Amino acid sequence: MSGEAPAVGGGGGEANGIPPNVTIYINNLNEKIKLDELKKSLNAVFSQFGKILDVLAFKTLKHKGQAWVVFEDVASATEAIKRMQDFPFYDKPMRIQYAKTKSDILAKADGTFVPRERRKRVDEKPEKKQKREQHHDASQIGMGVNAYPGVYGAPQLTQLPVAGGQRVMMPEIIVPNNILFIQNLPHETTPMMLQMLFCQYPGFKEVRMVEAKPGIAFVEYGDEAQATAAMTHLQGFKITKENQMVITYAKK
Repeated sequence: MSGEAPAVGGGGGEANGIPPNVTIYINNLNEKIKLDELKKSLNAVFSQFGKILDVLAFKTLKHKGQAWVVFEDVASATEAIKRMQDFPFYDKPMRIQYAKTKSDILAKADGTFVPRERRKRVDEKPEKKQKREQHHDASQIGMGVNAYPGVYGAPQLTQLPVAGGQRVMMPEIIVPNNILFIQNLPHETTPMMLQMLFCQYPGFKEVRMVEAKPGIAFVEYGDEAQATAAMTHLQGFKITKENQMVITYAKK
């Protein structure tokens, strides 16, 4: 991850003749969202358009409410801008345009990278930083749930191996209905991250996650057809490189 922000001027709604490129600039983001959660959520929402090389966001006052997403190719960046412009992200419509400068990760790849001087600042004490990070990690645990019999809507399960040696709990035959059962989620998944993925499809009602164990969720739609459409589009969606979503109907 780059340590310095790209020098991007202008607001997210301006075109200003900026040539299409692999990096998109996003502003009007909710400034109350923690940096780590913001990056993960952006990655989850934009990875549907193509491979992401980097997600950049910074704590500095100058760069609050802004982020940069670096795709592997221009087509992915273009589709992301077209599809996600004004998308309600944490209750605020995103403003997106092509970035005006090349990101450090690409500059390093093509040999044009020139290090920028960093402004000196006093870092917080290591022990204080470690304690804060441990507290944040602990707060993320339990926002999801693991698949196990007895949870509302969780079907009786059978373990089946999948690619990479992982084992996924596969349900027995369940009658199609309006509630989806989501498995193989990364432990840091939050309800908001899932909501931003599933609310793109008509009929979305809510995401339900049971506190205690991470890994699964339930997503409700208005009817069976709407739930099926969302399942078809998001089946196998990768929130992270290691976690490919497994979606089935929930047991009612």
